[in-house]
Amino acid sequence: MAQVFRAVAVALLLAGLSACSQAPIQLAQMGSFHVGGREVLLTGKPVKEVLFAPGGVPAKVDPNGVYQVEQMYVQYFIPKDPRGSMPLLLWHGGGLSGVTYETTPDGREGWLNYFVKKGWPTYNSDAVERGRSGWAMYPEIFKTEPVFLTKENPFERFRIGQGAGSYNKDPSKMRPMPGSQFPTEGYDNFTKQVVPRWTSTDEPTIAAYTELVDKVCPCVVVVHSQAGLFGVRVAQARPDKVKALVLVEPAAVGNIADAPKLQKVPVLAIYGDYIEQDARWP
Repeated sequence: MAQVFRAVAVALLLAGLSACSQAPIQLAQMGSFHVGGREVLLTGKPVKEVLFAPGGVPAKVDPNGVYQVEQMYVQYFIPKDPRGSMPLLLWHGGGLSGVTYETTPDGREGWLNYFVKKGWPTYNSDAVERGRSGWAMYPEIFKTEPVFLTKENPFERFRIGQGAGSYNKDPSKMRPMPGSQFPTEGYDNFTKQVVPRWTSTDEPTIAAYTELVDKVCPCVVVVHSQAGLFGVRVAQARPDKVKALVLVEPAAVGNIADAPKLQKVPVLAIYGDYIEQDARWP
């Protein structure tokens, strides 16, 4: 298991330091599925007439009935010549989706491409209420309102820029942190990845990730930011299936009293520079 952990750690470092090979991706199969979710019955809502297309005929929409909610979308890529010893799961951070691990905002190949080319069966997911997983009605089902991020927020919070006021639409007027390697010319593209998020969906998200681990693991799990808590909680619940855990700038890691549950799971936590600039990072 130590060899598996070292292989993933080295691969992550190489993915960050060098461009991915231009060799084509060769797959044995690719596909997708959903995990998690529950049904919710709504009653007592008024029937409405909705015009779905200009010039069309209004249609009656009855919102009363059973809804499928809190499911999670997973897409997988199985290399033609697998060399990774087990599946690799990629879990994104808050206000983001599985796009995090796809093509970078400045057009380079992302970690998803990199690991598939290296022969790792890779599973990339959109967490509950993100991307292709879909979200539920508020406040009837989701009890809290969605949180939307400004373009300034990630620039400051991810320590790309030098705090408040460091973002500017003109890349030449941005004030990045000294030594920053973030491609500021791609920042506007990065913000196009940002999606609404909710603060009340941790438990259904953890339940969906646990179901995913039960379905495809033993595995290695790589998480970013908000998903740090999810990765730790799921690994604590399934230490026999999560064989290594890589935390990329985890925003939270759960209850320290539960740390002994991970004593047999190799864990690598990675933080970038200037982490002390924002108190939201542990």
